[in-house]
Amino acid sequence: MDFIDKRINVISNELNKLSVVQKITVENWTFKKGNYIHPEEASSSNEPWLEFNSKTDHWYGPDEHYWFRTTFTVPENLNGKSMWMNVKTQVDEWDDGRNPQFLLFVNNVVTQGIDMNHRRIKLTDSAAAGQTYQLDLQAYTGILHTEFNLIVEMLEIDHRIEKLYYDIKVPLNAFSRMEKDDKIRRDIETVLNNCINKLDLRTPYSKEFYKTLEEADSYLEKALYEDMAGYEDVIATCIGHTHIDVAWWWTVEQTREKVGRSFATVLKLMEEYPNYKFMSSQPQLYYFLKERYPELYERLKIRVKEGRWEPEGGMWVEADCNLTSGESLVRQFMHGKKFFREEFGIDNKILWLPDVFGYSGALPQIMKKSGIDYFMTTKLAWNQFNKIPNDTFMWRGIDGSEVFTHLITTLGVGQSTNEFFTTYNGMLHPDSIMGGWIRYQNKEINNDILISYGYGDGGGGPTREMLETSIRMEKGVRGIPKVRQEFAGTYFKELYDKVKDNNRLAVWEGEFYFEYHRGTYTSMARNKRSNRKSELKLMDLELLSVLAMGEKPYPVKELDSMWKTVLINQFHDILPGSSIHEVYEVTKQEYAELTKKMNELIGDCLAVLTGQGDGITLYNTLGFERDDIVNLGDCKAEALIDKDGSCYPIQQTTDGAVVFVTKLPSKGSKTFAFTKKEEEIPFKLYGTVLETPFYQITVNEKGMFTSIFDKENDREVLKENQYGNLMRMYEDKPIYYDNWDIDIFYTEKYWDVDQVTRMEWTELGAVRATLEIDRKISNSTIKQKIYFYANSRRIEFNTYVDWKEHQHLLKVHFPVDIHSDEATFDIQFGNVTRKVHSNTSWDKARFESCGQKWIDLSEGHYGVSLLNDCKYGHSVKDGNMAITLIKSGTEPNPVTDQEEHFFTYGLYPHAGNWRDGRTVKEAYKMNQPAYAVNGGTIGTEQSVVSVDKSNVILETIKLAEDGNGIILRMYECENALTRVNVKLGIRSSVLSVEECNLIEEKIGDIPLNEDGFKVSIKPYEIKSYRVILNKK
Repeated sequence: MDFIDKRINVISNELNKLSVVQKITVENWTFKKGNYIHPEEASSSNEPWLEFNSKTDHWYGPDEHYWFRTTFTVPENLNGKSMWMNVKTQVDEWDDGRNPQFLLFVNNVVTQGIDMNHRRIKLTDSAAAGQTYQLDLQAYTGILHTEFNLIVEMLEIDHRIEKLYYDIKVPLNAFSRMEKDDKIRRDIETVLNNCINKLDLRTPYSKEFYKTLEEADSYLEKALYEDMAGYEDVIATCIGHTHIDVAWWWTVEQTREKVGRSFATVLKLMEEYPNYKFMSSQPQLYYFLKERYPELYERLKIRVKEGRWEPEGGMWVEADCNLTSGESLVRQFMHGKKFFREEFGIDNKILWLPDVFGYSGALPQIMKKSGIDYFMTTKLAWNQFNKIPNDTFMWRGIDGSEVFTHLITTLGVGQSTNEFFTTYNGMLHPDSIMGGWIRYQNKEINNDILISYGYGDGGGGPTREMLETSIRMEKGVRGIPKVRQEFAGTYFKELYDKVKDNNRLAVWEGEFYFEYHRGTYTSMARNKRSNRKSELKLMDLELLSVLAMGEKPYPVKELDSMWKTVLINQFHDILPGSSIHEVYEVTKQEYAELTKKMNELIGDCLAVLTGQGDGITLYNTLGFERDDIVNLGDCKAEALIDKDGSCYPIQQTTDGAVVFVTKLPSKGSKTFAFTKKEEEIPFKLYGTVLETPFYQITVNEKGMFTSIFDKENDREVLKENQYGNLMRMYEDKPIYYDNWDIDIFYTEKYWDVDQVTRMEWTELGAVRATLEIDRKISNSTIKQKIYFYANSRRIEFNTYVDWKEHQHLLKVHFPVDIHSDEATFDIQFGNVTRKVHSNTSWDKARFESCGQKWIDLSEGHYGVSLLNDCKYGHSVKDGNMAITLIKSGTEPNPVTDQEEHFFTYGLYPHAGNWRDGRTVKEAYKMNQPAYAVNGGTIGTEQSVVSVDKSNVILETIKLAEDGNGIILRMYECENALTRVNVKLGIRSSVLSVEECNLIEEKIGDIPLNEDGFKVSIKPYEIKSYRVILNKK
């Protein structure tokens, strides 16, 4: 053991120090507090400039902005030298962008971001003595409660010395991934040792020093970078990147600044490294830059045109893919692709989601029908139990659509290749790249791995060290992967073309369930509720605006703005509930304003559509004929009657009048007359037993159901001696990520919510019976109104919670007497089944799973569905169906879910399976109530469009993005090939129909018939059509 590698490291580090020839401290700073964007704004502010002594003064946070300014005149000893600026605070370690950060302006020009990873800024290759620079630092403290100093130095850098340092250091850094007796390592070590033996370091900067420096450099260039180079056994395609969370440990407003700092740094390094290529996703970030720093945005556009900056990624933001609705995912792609196409002339082909917490099985079809061919993530490498078995493969969705997928395998420097974990914040470092190649699982079909490198979240992306490393690794030294700088889009296309016909190319079927961060289905419940309500109400508004187009203009700009509010808040740390408190104070206000605006616009549409009249008009925004309960508000009539003479009794309740009506037209309306009718009550109450037309319900003194006997199907719903609507509070203290995680051991400690403070039957009428129950658990209050209906099998639990617990989660349980080894979960544009046992580690990992509007457990001839209006986390085991209602973690938001909660869930027993029971439609009805408006001509009804197959859900009606025609979107929900008739209520106004994809590009013409058109739709397929109307 001769420690030659250690000797080489010592000498290379000495060269690194010698590369800094001199340092000059920059003093005489002044400052003012304030969030100024440009030096001119800071200058014009009335705030006084105060002196700042770098030796004694401090600036401090949290969440504060300062503006520092000085002038620096180049001294004689820097004349003709390479002059660099170096900025330091006493903070030395990087922690996800929470540290202080700066944006440097030189002579009023935005120049570069400064952070822990980018402290040096090159000002000039040849400084001119006497030249003066105005230096401005826009400074942000971060969110830490810390005092900072500020030390700025001017450095002279000797690039000859620096070059030899990197020439030696880069191959030396590869040794950590080589065996000590590896022949290639020994050969490289010998060359490096011979190189440093040529150096005379006795008198740095002397003539002899530079003479031997040149000799060593020439020797190494020939012996290593020529004689041992040119190998391409393994290739690492590297693309610079800085993953910026739109919010997380900071607000969206701070992200606007992070984008400016990070993109400025990228653009500055591009001036110095002509081979440097960079990729960034999320059009929302580009929009921020365009708004805040238009001069930077213009520089960026130049780099895009040069082919050095790649705008890619697919979505408007990197959105959560569990909680976001199907239509919202469509809009993510529509707006994302549209922005990049209009701004840069680029058509995105990659869905770039490195950090999202699971990937719906509906995504491949949505991607393909949005013109997206490729998928990339690294997050699945965070799985707790199981490792995804391939890194390069085809991903097949629930409908059979396939997208080419590559999982980045980059490791951290020094990380074991046996670990699951990989990163999108890669280091362009030999150890990291070689580790990524070792970790890569598909070497039999591919020798080229993708490396996304650079610091994220305000870390400024790639560093000079990484780019210097790239220069050396691009030469293909034997035993070390050869690096090439190339766009991600080019990589994916080349790799797909190479492997697409290889019979060893694997296929992954169905969803990517993420075995981690299961708490994100539930955290910040208020935000999730606002998202669900906004998604659905925007779709209602679009439909009603189409119907009202003859009377009022379609609100194009308003809808665009409102959708973008929803889309940005679907970012994968906002919607999941994993951001700081301040983020959710902003979204609360945004959703409140959005709701107000939507209600105003919907009210305007309903008013012009309804007009004058003596009746009451009910609007059904769903795509099927509807029998349902409708809230009529302040209506004092006894009953409604339709044109066929059918009479519907009205029940007066504390929440307003309610009625059950039948045959509300699909995507349409029906106007009823008021009439008189003696109320008949179809319910009977015997103490704690309620008999309805459908059930006999028994409730115990704790408000729990001890029996739900289904009269129509002659069977008990609940398991014997178990309780339905059992609320249970669990201790929830995850191992690592509080607001993100629910760990498998959460069931170890729990408390039943069985302290009833009030229980009363408050309503017994023609439409419904109501049981009100008030409960307490610890410091929290739960109030429920449980509705049993005369004409619907659905039982609804309208719930209010005032939650004051920390690190406890609340579930509601229904242990049903159903024998099945799998449950069905609603997802975007379809559904998936998941096993409810723990036979395999893959099954066991799904102890908490995401469902959208419903889940179902069915056996041969009977089943039970659980419906919800804003919940996503579920568990099913041994027949026990549960919804996770509240999760109250403490990090990064210490007051998560400490507020009032409003939600409704429903129990829906049915004959047959969920298809027979029409669960999909029942869930839609509970989520999108009909609208009631006084007025309208009695006896009129209309349906703008309808379909004749119950398994085809007509989801969306909107004006086309280009204004040419109306877009209809539908999907098949039961995994059944179907021939469907689409009836157009406006057939006489229809000129033509064409099929289009999800971003409204034409696929082909559709022949019209007398009523509309007829098409085939495949299992779980999404279909979109453009209906072009006559101009008149």
